Amino acid sequence: MRFATLAKHMATYIELQKQIEALQKEAEALKSHERDGVIERMKEAIAVYEISAEDLGLASGRGMRSGRGGPGGRRGPQRRAEGVAYTDGKGNTWGGRGPRPRWLKDALANGAQLTDFAKG
Repeated sequence: MRFATLAKHMATYIELQKQIEALQKEAEALKSHERDGVIERMKEAIAVYEISAEDLGLASGRGMRSGRGGPGGRRGPQRRAEGVAYTDGKGNTWGGRGPRPRWLKDALANGAQLTDFAKG
């Protein structure tokens, strides 16, 4: 290939790389914008159909096999029932230590009180 031809192709390649970068940024911005709506629709469907974290394979439970996390589908130590301080009655639990889980944060943000979820 001649230098002039090579230079022409290089400029085209560089332009394409810039276009790719610009499109990737645009795609990320669009994804971020659409994400909130998707989450809202998911929350609505979960509420309407009374879907629990366990239904989705997200809650730990004895003998649960999710296909992830090694033998038996366990991702880590199993939670003991006595370690659960808060529950929403839909399979979501929190032991009261560490960061509050999203389900609890969302409920509190929507006017619920922590005592509404106290197991007792």
